[in-house]
Amino acid sequence: MRVTKRDLRGNKEGEIALTPETLDDLWHLKYIIEKGDLVFALTKRKAEAASDKLRPEKVEKKNVRLGIRVDDLEFHKFSNRLRVHGLIEHGMDAGYHHTLNLEGGTALSIIKHWKKDQVERVNEAEAASKKPKVIIVAIEEGDADIGFVRHYGIELYSHIRQSSGKGEGTLREVFFDNILEQLKHAMCGTESVVVAGPGFTKDDLMKYISSKDQELASGILVEDTSSIGMSGFQEVLRRGAVDRIMEESRIARESSLMDELLKEMALGGKVAYGMDEVKKAIDYGAVETLLIADELLRLEREEGNIDAMIQEVEHAQGTMVVFSTEFEPGEKLHSLGGIAAMLRFNI
Repeated sequence: MRVTKRDLRGNKEGEIALTPETLDDLWHLKYIIEKGDLVFALTKRKAEAASDKLRPEKVEKKNVRLGIRVDDLEFHKFSNRLRVHGLIEHGMDAGYHHTLNLEGGTALSIIKHWKKDQVERVNEAEAASKKPKVIIVAIEEGDADIGFVRHYGIELYSHIRQSSGKGEGTLREVFFDNILEQLKHAMCGTESVVVAGPGFTKDDLMKYISSKDQELASGILVEDTSSIGMSGFQEVLRRGAVDRIMEESRIARESSLMDELLKEMALGGKVAYGMDEVKKAIDYGAVETLLIADELLRLEREEGNIDAMIQEVEHAQGTMVVFSTEFEPGEKLHSLGGIAAMLRFNI
C-alpha cells in the first residue's frame, strides 16, 4: 500500500490518501473503511443531463472524481476488487447512489474518525509493501501444494498430483517438472520460496530444481513438516520460516497466539473467551492481550459498542490483535465466539 497523504488532527479526525497495490491491501481496506466514512476516488459515471435520462439510448460513461458517504462494502477476493456503496456527496449527481470499484492502483482518499487499530493497519500495509513476498511449496510423495502467504491467510495457488502408470522414474521427473513450472508461473520476481514436507521428497525436489535452475534453488529455504496442504502451510508458519524471511508475519503471530490460547484453555489457565467472559476480564483490568476476529470487530463497530472495550484494554496497558477469519487461527477464534483474551491473572 502506498500512502501519499496523512492529515490527522489530535483526535484522529482527518484524511489519509492512499493507493492499494495488492489483494492484501484491498483486504485491509475492507476493515479500514466503514459505514459513514467519506471516500473519494476516480470512477465511471454516465454523463447525461436531466432531460437525457428520459431517453432510452445508451449513454457513454466518463471518468469523474466522486466523494461518497459509505453505506456498505463488498470484498470480492477472486476478482481482486473492493466495492464501496453509498450516496454521492461531492461531484456530479449528488444525492444519487453510486458504487466505487476499488482495485489495485486505484488512488483514493478516506475522511473519517480514525481509530487506533485502523491507523496501525494502514501503517502495517505500507510497511509490508516493502518486504519480500513468500511462496510455500508443500510436498510429499505424489502430491504437492503451492500457496501464497497473504496478510489474511494462505491462498492456495495450485495442487499438483503425480500421474500413475508405468515408468515410475519418468513420472516422478514429470511431477517435479510440473511443480517447477507452476512455481515459476506463480513468481513475479520478488518472492522468497519455502519448500516443506515430510520425508525426503522435498530434498529430491530441491535436487531437481538445482539441476534446472541453480539461481532459483540457491534462494529456497527448506523446512520439515509432518503433512502438506493447509495443515502443512500452518506448520511452516509455526516453525518460523516465514518470520525469518519477512521479519514479522501477521498470520504467523496469529498462529502462535492461538496455540498459546488453546494451551492455556486446556490447562485451565489465564484466559477468557466469549463476549461475556472477556467483558468481565476487562472490568477487572485483567486483559493483557485482546484477541478479536476481524468480522466480529466490523459488526460490533456498526453497533457502536466495541471501541469502548478496546479503549479500556489500552488504558490498562493491554494490547489488541485482530485475527483474519480467512485463515485457520481466525476460524478457531470465531468458533470461540470471535473474541478471547490472554489474562494477567485468573479471575
